[in-house]
Amino acid sequence: MQRTTPPFRADHVGSLLRSPELRAARERRERGEIGADELRVIEDEAIVSLIGKQASVGLRSATDGEYRRAMWHFDFLEQLDGCEGYTADHGIAFKGIQTKAKGVRVIGKLGFSGHPMLDHFRFLKAHVAPGQTPKMTIPSPSVLHFRGGRKAVSQEIYPEMGDFYADLGRAYNGAVHAFADLGCRYLQLDEVNLAYLCDEEQRQQLRDRGDDPDALPGIYADLINAAVAGRPDDMVITMHLCRGNFRSSWIAQGGYEPVAEILFNQINVNGYFMEFDTDRAGTFEPLRFVPKGKTVVLGLVTSKTGELESKETLKRRIDEAAKFIPLDQLCLSPQCGFASTEEGNVLSEQQQWDKLARIVEVANEVWGNA
Repeated sequence: MQRTTPPFRADHVGSLLRSPELRAARERRERGEIGADELRVIEDEAIVSLIGKQASVGLRSATDGEYRRAMWHFDFLEQLDGCEGYTADHGIAFKGIQTKAKGVRVIGKLGFSGHPMLDHFRFLKAHVAPGQTPKMTIPSPSVLHFRGGRKAVSQEIYPEMGDFYADLGRAYNGAVHAFADLGCRYLQLDEVNLAYLCDEEQRQQLRDRGDDPDALPGIYADLINAAVAGRPDDMVITMHLCRGNFRSSWIAQGGYEPVAEILFNQINVNGYFMEFDTDRAGTFEPLRFVPKGKTVVLGLVTSKTGELESKETLKRRIDEAAKFIPLDQLCLSPQCGFASTEEGNVLSEQQQWDKLARIVEVANEVWGNA
């Protein structure tokens, strides 16, 4: 039951805790004590080491840990044609904490004419070990709408939101094909918004700003399908769903039932990394909608705390999920990355690696060679 293509039986979402050396270098760069070229050299060294660590714990996929980013989404979005980053009035509100006051808005016609993260993938691909599959992570296109809504999209450029969605889909399609042309065969879209649409508080906030939460799942499905259209047959695209992850805090709650049918049967991706580490994610019952040929990676290991999950607990929960979807369509991972932003979650690097090693250990025992 070993998988030869991603997602793998033991896998991970993507972001990893920044090393102390990298954190210090980024702080020096912020203060103007070193230049961009010097920081890049330090990032390169840290990423090469990180790739080796992923292999050493038995992971078959490798990311750059998002080591060159400050935030999982804005760093990508603000480099699309027609977008700009700006200092917002406030950060994104999590339970008891806020992110940095940053945002992205649309000020011109959306497009894709190149992107710095293409070079990030080139470096990753050039440094993976034989047998390692390089994995690239980018935010889902829906993030550009969900975060700011109509107010973040120029009325002058896009008087009709339908034109905005169409251009955003085309821009993302350019990005997907650009990564494919570089040899990327494992691309992940970080799609938190469909999970947020399962939370009544989030849905009310959308209504209050003029959006229809009942319409958005279908709009987002069409947007993602436009983004991935025409990709190479051997390019695996997965989605990651979670309910917020910043400094071990969260935003949304609610099971996947409200979006499950659209999520699994109308969106043309190969697999889903799904948060299932707490009761906030609901039960496994929505997995009954998953069709044959698609894979669900169970996010049973939390990235928010350092306590190591027992093998027995993880195996029991895999068995519970297998009541709704065949075991052969399941894999195992953390529920989210360990550092969606450069600040990282509240656990140690050793605890992070212990959790990843535990995932490999359990996957080997449940499915054979992970």
